[in-house]
Amino acid sequence: MIRRLQVRFVCITMSIVLVMLCAIFWMVSAMTRRNMEKASLEFLYAAAADPDRRFERVDREDAPQFPYFVLDRLADGTVELAGAGGYTGLDQAQMDDLVGLAEASENDFGVLGEYSLRYFRLESVSGVRVAFADISGEVRTLQEMARDGVAIMAVSLLVFLGISVLLARWAVRPVEEAWKSQKQFVADASHELKTPLTVIMTNAQMLQSAADPEQVSRRVEYISAESRQMRDLVEQLLELARSDTSLPGQQMEPVDLSRTAEMCALTFEPVLFERRHTLLCQIAPGLYVRGSRGRLEQLLGILLDNANKYASPDSQVRLTLRRLDKGRCLLEVFSQGEPLTREQCRKVFQRFYRADPARSADGGFGLGLSIAAGIVRQHGGSIWARPEADGNTFAVRLRTLRRPAAP
Repeated sequence: MIRRLQVRFVCITMSIVLVMLCAIFWMVSAMTRRNMEKASLEFLYAAAADPDRRFERVDREDAPQFPYFVLDRLADGTVELAGAGGYTGLDQAQMDDLVGLAEASENDFGVLGEYSLRYFRLESVSGVRVAFADISGEVRTLQEMARDGVAIMAVSLLVFLGISVLLARWAVRPVEEAWKSQKQFVADASHELKTPLTVIMTNAQMLQSAADPEQVSRRVEYISAESRQMRDLVEQLLELARSDTSLPGQQMEPVDLSRTAEMCALTFEPVLFERRHTLLCQIAPGLYVRGSRGRLEQLLGILLDNANKYASPDSQVRLTLRRLDKGRCLLEVFSQGEPLTREQCRKVFQRFYRADPARSADGGFGLGLSIAAGIVRQHGGSIWARPEADGNTFAVRLRTLRRPAAP
């Protein structure tokens, strides 16, 4: 699919470039032809108007010079040469033929293609005067321009083809990454669901042949435990799907983030105490953000739960909320333990990523931090992890609001 998308992108780009190049070449050719024709006609008009003083009237540095000659048909029907410049070898039969062709035309000017001549006819009471200019040089110029234009177009198309291929790879890269992430997500979710399903099916089969009540009770307990694990995984997958969508407008409201952080800290303090962790809080008062109170509580719960799981025994967990400049605030959760590597800090927010194999043994699926990252995106903030000398810090930056007026 990605390959077809790249090919389609290149084809569309090259089609647009080809149409634009053809349009530009046509416009340049048309303008050049029109300018050359205009200059030639001005030259012929001057020559026809006054053959004897033709150089005085048209001999300018910016005026093109053409091989030309001027013929007059007198009242008695004879044709004679009135003037010429750079053009020789005319006999009487040719002059009669050329004047006859010019007189037969409905227009006062035109081109005699078989002779490579442009004419301008000027009628008067004494007869007809026709000025002719050799346009073979003009034709050669247009032909050379056409050849050069085709060559330039070919080179340009090759250059644009290379650029289009590079642009196609660059433009499709996010789609390719999303496609790979989706495939990996489906594979990981299937793997996570396969294990409890296998345990449930195995225990169900053994339960059919079990006669001992104690064995039956133990099998039922296994099935119940794995069912709860599957339920938790499905709930987290649904929560992850919710975090990928934007919050509805009615859920966005001013939230006292300072108060929310204090309440979450009080809720998690007994949980941390059970694992012999000490919770320290430094929360600046009066920090408000626009968002969903429930989703922000969930964000704090994920970060504190993650710190609780991976902090070293008898260590500290610090929750910090402080004001930054430019209307922003910084929320940080620090836990003492083994520092993550730079690569792990980049990958820790990926779905189903486990920096520590103990994650699965501790009841986690590697989705919590992914959900946290989705919540932060919904609120227009940024989240990152950084290693410290004696642990790790997960930081969230959000935009703040002015304190709402009391109702």
